[in-house]
Amino acid sequence: MSPTKPKRQLLPPMWQLPEEFRHRLGSTAGRQRAMLADGHLLLVLHVVPGADDTTRTGRFFWREDSGTWHSSDSGAGPAALHKHLDQYAAALDASEQRETEALHADQYLQLLERLSPLLRASRNMLQVLEEARKEVPQDRDLIECRDRAYEISRTAELLYGDAKNAMDVAVVRRAEQQAEASDRMARASHRLNVLLAMFFPIATLAAMFSTVFTEGWRLSDSPVPFVMFVGVGLVSGLLLTLFITRPGGPEIGWKRPR
Repeated sequence: MSPTKPKRQLLPPMWQLPEEFRHRLGSTAGRQRAMLADGHLLLVLHVVPGADDTTRTGRFFWREDSGTWHSSDSGAGPAALHKHLDQYAAALDASEQRETEALHADQYLQLLERLSPLLRASRNMLQVLEEARKEVPQDRDLIECRDRAYEISRTAELLYGDAKNAMDVAVVRRAEQQAEASDRMARASHRLNVLLAMFFPIATLAAMFSTVFTEGWRLSDSPVPFVMFVGVGLVSGLLLTLFITRPGGPEIGWKRPR
């Protein structure tokens, strides 16, 4: 029988906090949440997620009953929590810069893939800090962090909405450009068909009678056959052209919807 693997320790082993916190944590950080026990507060937050991250990395903040703050990897004191929020703000600033420089739909799509996990993480972080503020209403640093988390969440929401709207506009503009290009091609093809219809009877008659300028008749004898030949061909071509371009025929080209 293989030995049982020891449970992974997520919290720093030197932290002297209530054992209830360690029991409530699994092998991974799980969702963002706030825990309260014996006057101690533990915040389970997530590091700024990346666009391709399939798992979330946890970051833990412990507030003792005396009001002293500790962080698992960001230092001590309330500044550690502010540093955590600074990383989210910096990620949103970088995304806002990319949104300003984006021009095409694929660029906006990449931006949305980056913003989507940021938006979810910032919303959940705001809920955790709001819950923590209710549990410890006298902590002014926690109130300030809650207010900053609201600003971050709101910025992420607005930036996501702007990027999505810009992508929709880019897609519509691209579709309109393709439709206009297709319209130009259809009109050019239609003009070519009209020209072919105009001269198709003459070419057909010439092929049927094997007629060229030097054989089949002599213009010095009489020009009447040649004139009749050309006249019949042109009249036939005109009738065929009128048939193709009749008002009841199919419309050519793309029209902008009103």
